[in-house]
Amino acid sequence: MTDVSDGVLHTLFRSDQGGHEQVVLCQDRATGLKAVIAIHSTALGPALGGTRFYPYASEEEAVADALNLARGMSYKNAMAGLDHGGGKAVIIGDPERIKTEELLLAYGRFVASLGGRYVTACDVGTYVADMDVVARECRWTTGRSPENGGAGDSSVLTAFGVFQGMRASAQHLWGDPTLRGRKVGIAGVGKVGRHLVRHLLDDGAEVVITDVRTDSVQRILDQHPTGVTAVADTDALIRVDGLDIYAPCALGGALNDDSVTVLTAKIVCGAANNQLAHTGVEKDLADRGILYAPDYVVNAGGVIQVADELHGFDFDRCKAKAAKIFDTTLAIFARAKEDGIPPAAAADRIAEQRMAEARRG
Repeated sequence: MTDVSDGVLHTLFRSDQGGHEQVVLCQDRATGLKAVIAIHSTALGPALGGTRFYPYASEEEAVADALNLARGMSYKNAMAGLDHGGGKAVIIGDPERIKTEELLLAYGRFVASLGGRYVTACDVGTYVADMDVVARECRWTTGRSPENGGAGDSSVLTAFGVFQGMRASAQHLWGDPTLRGRKVGIAGVGKVGRHLVRHLLDDGAEVVITDVRTDSVQRILDQHPTGVTAVADTDALIRVDGLDIYAPCALGGALNDDSVTVLTAKIVCGAANNQLAHTGVEKDLADRGILYAPDYVVNAGGVIQVADELHGFDFDRCKAKAAKIFDTTLAIFARAKEDGIPPAAAADRIAEQRMAEARRG
C-alpha cells in the first residue's frame, strides 16, 4: 500500500478528523464516473450533504476533501437543529468537460444503493438541473427544481443565513446588528456571493468583491453600478484598507497562516466550507482580535432548505428557521467568552454535545 493511501486511511481510522461511519468509492467506466461518498455520522438521522463536482489533482485529494466536507456537514446539521447526520459526495473531474446525463444517472444509482443513509443535494459544480437528473435514479435527492417537486436554488437561503451571521457578529463586536456604513469584502460572487451582495447593499454596506471568474465580477458590477467595487484577487481583498468584514464565499482553506497575518478585517463571516486551513488558525484569529463566525453555522441556510424539501417545501418556514442563525451565532460567541475558547471551538462543543446525546438515545 502506498504512503498516500496510508495517509487517507490514517485520517479515516485514527485521526481526530476521521471517525466516519462509511466511505464508498464509486466507478462507472462506461460514463467516466469516479466518485466518493463519505458518511460521517447518522447519529441524528440520515446523512445529508451536497455533491461536489471538481477536477481534483488526485483521487487521494478527492477522498480527503470528501472526508473533511462530510465531517463538516455533521456539525452543520447539528448546529442547524436538523434531524440529519453529515455526509458529502465528490465527483472527480471537470464538470464542463465530462458531466453528462448518463454520468449523473450512474451517480444516482450509487446514492440509491445506500438505501437512504445518504441524501444528496447541490454543491460546487452541481446545479438544480443536475439534481433533477440524479433524482430519476434516486429518491433520496434534494435541491431539485420546483417543476420536479423540489425547492430550487438553495443559495438564496445560504446567503440569507450568512447575512444573519454577519448581523450577529456586528452586534457582538460593535453593539449594533446593522451593516450600514461597514466595508465588506466578498471573495467569490457566484451562487451565494451574488445574493449576499444584494443583502449587504440593502442594509447600507459598502461592498468590495473579487472572483476568479471575471465574468462573475462584471455581472455584479453591471447589476449594482453603485456601492460595489472590485479588486484583482483575494490576496488584494484581504489587504483592503478599512475592511470591516471578510466573507470567503468560494472554496475552503481561505484562512491560513499567510492570510490571517495580513487580514485587515475585524470579522470573518462567509459561506465557504472548511475555511480554516488547519487546526490552530482559529486561535491565530482570536490572538489578532479577529472575530470568526464558524462557517458551518452561518452557511446552514441552504441545508435547512434542502432538508425541508424532504417534508414538503415551504419557503417561509425555511426562511424563519434560517433567520435563527442570528441567535445561534450570538449564542456561540457567548459560549466562547464563557469558556475562554475561540468561537470555532465553542461551536464544535455544542454540536458534539447534541450528537453525543442522540447516540445515548
